[in-house]
Order: sequence, then structure tokens, then C-alpha cells
Amino acid sequence: MSTPHKPLVILRAAPHPKDRIFGPAALALLHDRFTVVEPDTEEALDRALPDAFAVVGQPDLPAERLARAGELRAVLNIEGNFYPYLDYEVCFRRGIHVLNCGPAYAQAVAEYALGLALDLARGISREDRAFRAGRERYVAEGNADAVLLHGSDVGLIGFGNLGRSLYPLLAAFRPTIRVYDPWLPPAVLREQGLVPATLDETLTSSRFVFVLATATEESRHLLGERELGLLPDGARLVHVSRAPVVDYPALLAQVAAGRLLAAIDVWPDEPVAADDPARALEGLVLSAHRAGGIPEAFRSIGDMVVDDLTLLARGLPPARMQPAARELVGRYRNRPVTTGTGKART
Repeated sequence: MSTPHKPLVILRAAPHPKDRIFGPAALALLHDRFTVVEPDTEEALDRALPDAFAVVGQPDLPAERLARAGELRAVLNIEGNFYPYLDYEVCFRRGIHVLNCGPAYAQAVAEYALGLALDLARGISREDRAFRAGRERYVAEGNADAVLLHGSDVGLIGFGNLGRSLYPLLAAFRPTIRVYDPWLPPAVLREQGLVPATLDETLTSSRFVFVLATATEESRHLLGERELGLLPDGARLVHVSRAPVVDYPALLAQVAAGRLLAAIDVWPDEPVAADDPARALEGLVLSAHRAGGIPEAFRSIGDMVVDDLTLLARGLPPARMQPAARELVGRYRNRPVTTGTGKART
């Protein structure tokens, strides 16, 4: 039970270990300001719900369970996606805040995406492999397909958390940046100094393309055979958002033909099969869904949780986590990511 001055918070950190998300200082603050319970069974969760001020984590919260949580003010997702694990409509109707930790990963993903782009521009990892195998190529010989990011035409597919974090990093290279994002009016992009463009315009005009869009029914295979064929010969594509946005066989075929170079951090099936043809493609930089999940990003989630819970307890709106939008949560098609051990992670 909560005390009069310490609202009850249910903490279900899975799939993360609690100490991955909360540093010692953040965890101490959480316990200082709230009565924290960590139910280890569904029965214990049900017993705690009637007095709960907030739920931190992703336990199943269908309408019948939410009906028992009469004091609930907030559900804070610490995995990074708006999965259908709770009845969003009930939450919207009752004014329960549903918050997501996605912004915690944005800076890490943006820096990684920039690194992948520079690798594609200069063949860094490719030439490292060649050097280790005794096939190094010196000076101009190893730079036949090298290009500059500086001054290039760059396309962003999506301008959400990831795009907003990547944009300042790209600015130092003085590119022309076109953005395709059907969820934003062109004025929002122009105010940032970006060029609003259709998908075809963005692809046709870009030497570098960053795929940053979330997964919805509308964005499934947004980049298919036709769209990838619009990219200029020698274009570089960086994919760090959600696997369903890209038609992988079509992309791999373009890379295998030597027409495009690509870097991929997200995959349709994870872990990737040992015999997946992507593993043998020289024009592909492979990454095992690791762009965002670094210790600093994980620890920032705990800080965000404590900050927003504190604001909510004071009767103020949350300021750090991403609120669920009533118009969008039903459109997302993201899913948990599994590691080789079968454990879900972001």
C-alpha cells in the first residue's frame, strides 16, 4: 500500500534487468519519492493495481485489468515502443498518461547512423577486412568508390525522434537535406531549414539516404524494388529504424548487383540466420540491432522515468518521455526484438 505522501508505483522492468535502466541515484530517488512494489507474479500485480499511481514496464493491461486500477495516472513503457499490451482507448478516456522511452535511444541511434554513413562513404570496415586478410589497397587504389558526405544531397525517410537527433549531426557537413514524412506538414520542415519532398523526389535526388521511419501498415515495404530503383547509382542507404519499412530481398539484390551500398542495423528476423545471403555481401555493412542500446541510453530511461513520475505526482504534465498519440498508437506495427537467447529487448 502507498503512504499518504508516497504514491504507489508498480515496477516491472522486464525485459531489462532493473539495474540496466536505473542507476543507483535514480533508483534511490524513485524509492525516496514513491512506494515501489515489484510484483513477481500476475496475482501480486493484480493485488497492487487498485492502489497504483503508475505502472513502469509492459505488463498486460487489458480493459478488465485497468478497471481495477482506479487510481492509475500513468503507464511508462521502458522498452521503447507502443505495443498493444494495454487498452490505449481506456487510458485515453480516463486521462491515464501512456509514456514511451523512445527518445532515450534517439541520440545513440543518430550517432551510430552517422558512423554507418561515413563507413559507406569511405569503405572503412571493408578496407579493414581487406587489410587483415593481406589484401590492403594503398592511397588512391583503395578509394576508387569513396565519396564525401560534405556537401552531399541527403534524404531522410521520416523525421521523428531519430531524424531530429540526426539533423544537427549532419549540419556540420553542410548537405542539402530532403525529408519525406507524410505525418508532418511541409512548414514544419521548412522552419528547420529542411527541404520537404515526396518519397520519389527524396530518393531520386539523394546520394545518402537514412531510413528512419517507424513501422505501420502504410510504411510496410515503403522502399521496395521500384523505390530502390530510383536511387542514383552508387547511392548509400543507412537503415536504422524498423525492418518492415524496407523490402530486404529487393535491397540485397541492388547491393549484390553493385548498384548501391547499404548499412543495416535492423532485420526482419533476429537473430539473422547463419546462412542468410546478407552475410556474404561485400557492399553491405552489417550490424546486429545495436544502434540504440548502449549503457548511457539505458540509464537515461531511469532518469526520464523518475523525472516524469515526479512531475505527475505534483500535478504537472510529463516533460521527458514521449506521450502516446491517440491518432497514432493503433497504426504502429513495431514488435519486440529477440536476441539469440530468445529474450526480448529494444
